[in-house]
Amino acid sequence: MKLRRRHVQLRQGAAAVGDVPLSAGAARIGRRRLLAAAAIAGLGVAPARAHHGWSGFDPDRPLYLEGRISKVRWQNPHAEIEIELPVGLKKPADLAKRTVPPQSAQVDGAALLAKAGVPRRADRRWTVELAPLTRMDAWKVPRLEPGDTVSVVGFTYRDESGEPVLRAEYLFVGDRAYGLRSSPTA
Repeated sequence: MKLRRRHVQLRQGAAAVGDVPLSAGAARIGRRRLLAAAAIAGLGVAPARAHHGWSGFDPDRPLYLEGRISKVRWQNPHAEIEIELPVGLKKPADLAKRTVPPQSAQVDGAALLAKAGVPRRADRRWTVELAPLTRMDAWKVPRLEPGDTVSVVGFTYRDESGEPVLRAEYLFVGDRAYGLRSSPTA
């Protein structure tokens, strides 16, 4: 289907839509609507991260992050935390041996943990996208608070480009592990 663009042309103080002349009042209303539409459209260009799928994240390079939570957003479309990484973050030697719970998605948790590395970029503050609130409830993830320490394995953008954002696959709180890709199997 082809869309036609209609426009208002101003000619010597009068206006016309296509070839149909408009009165001065109709032209004013048209300009008001145009200005209102432009103002409304302008609201959508404020800098903000939009919700996105998995396609921009690098599934071949899982990352390990650990740190203190500085901010919590327990909201839809998914819960988010911001964590402050310590200087000199290193992958724990026992990460590959940690037990991860089964989940309904087919995830090879042991292989994922073994393959995880630490970020190459220098950012110490990362946003971690967790899971939708219904899934957080299904896993019985405790309400996280600023000051809590957590570790997480997940995926960031290809080549670690863009903002420091990690999409969580596994969240570790205390001695518990939560698989956030899908729901628990039991």
